Amino acid sequence: MIKNNNFYIENLNSVVFIGQSDVFSKLIEINNSLKLDTLIITSSDQSRLIDKKIDYKIFDKLDDKFKMFINKNIKVKNTIFISLSARSIFKKDTIENFFLNNLVNFHGTRLPLDAGGGGFSWKIMREDRIDNQLVHLIDEGIDAGPVIDSDLSLFPKQCQIPIDFEVYKLKKFIEFYTKFLKKIKRGKFFDLKPQLSYLGRYNPRLNTEIDGLINWDLNSYDLINFINAFDDPYKGASTFINNRDFQKLYLKKVHLHGGDSSNHPFMSGIVSRHDKNWIVVSTKSKHMILIEEVLDEKGNNVIKDIKVGDRFYTPYDELDKSKKTRKIYNSKGLKN
Repeated sequence: MIKNNNFYIENLNSVVFIGQSDVFSKLIEINNSLKLDTLIITSSDQSRLIDKKIDYKIFDKLDDKFKMFINKNIKVKNTIFISLSARSIFKKDTIENFFLNNLVNFHGTRLPLDAGGGGFSWKIMREDRIDNQLVHLIDEGIDAGPVIDSDLSLFPKQCQIPIDFEVYKLKKFIEFYTKFLKKIKRGKFFDLKPQLSYLGRYNPRLNTEIDGLINWDLNSYDLINFINAFDDPYKGASTFINNRDFQKLYLKKVHLHGGDSSNHPFMSGIVSRHDKNWIVVSTKSKHMILIEEVLDEKGNNVIKDIKVGDRFYTPYDELDKSKKTRKIYNSKGLKN
């Protein structure tokens, strides 16, 4: 609820999650320890990612059936509704008159910077090393509501690919979530801090298969960051090779390397050396990259079959196609 520009919830006794999280089991455990009931609402698409041992309900629309289900099971005024990558569309009337402004979103960036999606891939490409656990009120904008609470920290140096950042973020999120709920349980009033309208950046969602095509014209720093941005847990940044034995290939476990001779832009993508367990590939600038995994469509590492003198390349029409396509997800998944 909101009163005098403060957020609070009287006698909190329930938590309703809307969306999907990899740590639902842990969040339920935390709720139980605080004697809070839990409901999980998800979409058809996101339900595939939830452990079947966890109880959840599927609502692709926040319609009358959804509202009847909520009113039957909990008291809205004593409940916090938490969006976790929800695919639902929240309208002003529903936010104010049904959720009673008890609807919040947890976001892992320094809003209004990095509104939208794309996770850690955008952060890796930009070399952003600051983590921020943040919870804000939901309004009709995209990640635009006033900030309730936040906590800054630095990503450890060993964080290089999305899975590294994700593991750290989930650890910090669980800590932040627990502290936040304890504050609400104690009856804390939070000062609402409006997001600055003259700052901000929106990141569109990414799809690894479409957006992860490698442009070998990038300089070595941008190239290594781009490839890392689509590493585990994703399929990998993709490209082709002028070796007829292969179709599309996916690169993982790459390193920036400055120990070999300098390059010329025309050499970018050429395999200059094969050291059994890794290959050395030229870029357009002074560095080269070391690649430990070259995966085929089935996920097999075919690096042993790559030949010295082969060249990685991505057709310009494929790169253009990826830029022309905006990836939009709804409750059923990626829209065609």
